[in-house]
Amino acid sequence: MTDGFIAAHFEANREVVARSAESLRGQAGTVARALVEALGAGHKVVAFGNGGSAAQASHLVGELLGRFKMTRQPFPAVALASDAGTVTCITNDFSYEVLFERQVEALAQAGDIAFGFTTSGRSENVRRGLAKAKEKGAVTVAVTGAAGLVGGEADHVLAVPSDVTAHVQEVHLMLLHVWCIYVDEQLGRAQA
Repeated sequence: MTDGFIAAHFEANREVVARSAESLRGQAGTVARALVEALGAGHKVVAFGNGGSAAQASHLVGELLGRFKMTRQPFPAVALASDAGTVTCITNDFSYEVLFERQVEALAQAGDIAFGFTTSGRSENVRRGLAKAKEKGAVTVAVTGAAGLVGGEADHVLAVPSDVTAHVQEVHLMLLHVWCIYVDEQLGRAQA
């Protein structure tokens, strides 16, 4: 690996981040406020995705259950791809397409907030999970790449302006960190 390759990746990331900061700022703020409203009212976060997006969903949940910048009360959150027994049961007994839909049907309630991460915007199980969350009365947030949520619907679609999976996921991480900062600022109760 050459220094030029590394520099090119970082430069491409910088460009995607700059475009994202411009195009997603308003929606990211709206989602931050919706997240704080849901958690402040005692509702939960339901987050899901496949592969790297599953890791992003788990990361968000970990920050809410654990801590981000400050020690504060834990907030109710669940990552739907984290339990191997549940994932393999549902995909074996039903299909991969209903993996998140089935869990959302059991776990989501009106007032919750559901985050579906999909870099391509085409993940059928993510689209179905978001649709079921919306049906249950949860606020739905699709966190995608440039294509948006293809063939699906969500209350908020944050489409990172890139088709490069790595750069899309890098911005997804920044978004979830921004949301966690806002949760800390608005709802954090620092403990000694």
